[in-house]
Amino acid sequence: MPGLGTVVNVVAIILGGALGVAVGDRMSAQMRASLLSANGVAVMFIGCSGALAGMLSIQGGFLVSGRAMLVVGCVVAGAFLGELANLDGLVARFGEWLKDKSGNAKEQRFVEGFATASMTVAVGAMAVIGAVSDALFGDLSILATKAVLDFVIVMAMACSLGRGCVFSAVSVGVVQGGVTIAALAAGPFATQAALANLGLVGSILIFCVGVNLVWGDKIKVLNMLPALILAPLAALLPVAL
Repeated sequence: MPGLGTVVNVVAIILGGALGVAVGDRMSAQMRASLLSANGVAVMFIGCSGALAGMLSIQGGFLVSGRAMLVVGCVVAGAFLGELANLDGLVARFGEWLKDKSGNAKEQRFVEGFATASMTVAVGAMAVIGAVSDALFGDLSILATKAVLDFVIVMAMACSLGRGCVFSAVSVGVVQGGVTIAALAAGPFATQAALANLGLVGSILIFCVGVNLVWGDKIKVLNMLPALILAPLAALLPVAL
């Protein structure tokens, strides 16, 4: 059944987030800050591993780097479009609306937790490729693995950022559900090159999320989201980037 993997993923995030909130309330501020930094370091390495896997290859027995123009072009153009649309502001307003409607008006870090956790678990290679595999081949293995990882990640984030992290399940449901529907409608166009581009650029954005977790909001990652649309479209160009 297409979409079952996303359902499993959403449930795992809700359970992990709820557990993190329950444990986090019993932790000191120093402990929560340390966990937040530790999460940031872990997320940066997750992003780095995906980016390096997409940019490095072995040719003639040597390690060669490539696809730099793809990264630069998609990320810069995506950031430009995102700034024009002010996606960061739109998501913040949605987070505030969700905060009020969910009865968490007194939760000071709700929007931060929602946005940060959403960018970590809803943006990336596993989210997209897993949803495509679920839709086209009925293969739940990628999303099942992601569900376990997201359970741990959101639990740890919720310890320091609170209840907003739990609602990243909404983002995962919307993003992965949307990808599933799109894959069912346009299966032949979901080429290996398009998915590879998407995984690479998505990993770059995940790395940026890790930077923000460690050093504060230095990068408006949400305003870079259009890069995730430009990346697969770049696979249609006659010249490889």
